[in-house]
Amino acid sequence: QVQPVESGGGLVQAGGSLRLSCAASGRTFGSNAMGWFRRAPGKEREFVSALSWNGRNTIYADSVKGRFTISRDNAKSTVYLQMRDLKPEDTAVYYCAVRYGPSPSTYIPDYDYWGQGTQVTVSS
Repeated sequence: QVQPVESGGGLVQAGGSLRLSCAASGRTFGSNAMGWFRRAPGKEREFVSALSWNGRNTIYADSVKGRFTISRDNAKSTVYLQMRDLKPEDTAVYYCAVRYGPSPSTYIPDYDYWGQGTQVTVSS
């Protein structure tokens, strides 16, 4: 079983940056695709970004493309989400998810384990 734990959320002004981290325990981390999702107040959970087991294939939601960067360090069993030029509409709880498979996906049911989430608040 893999248990992802997010960190790095907080309060930031519009235009600022944050880096989220997700540490995922488990021996298979290096062979799993990983994803980031978010849930804004009053909205459903939505896809943000994902990457393949080796980090070479990445996917981004159109709303974050060019501002967010996903990466991973398999030696540390950690995936990162670097967020730049943050906007108030990025305010949400951000969730890390593990997929038992090598390829990234935008589809929530494709993911097998989820973290508890970390709050990101962007003030205007």
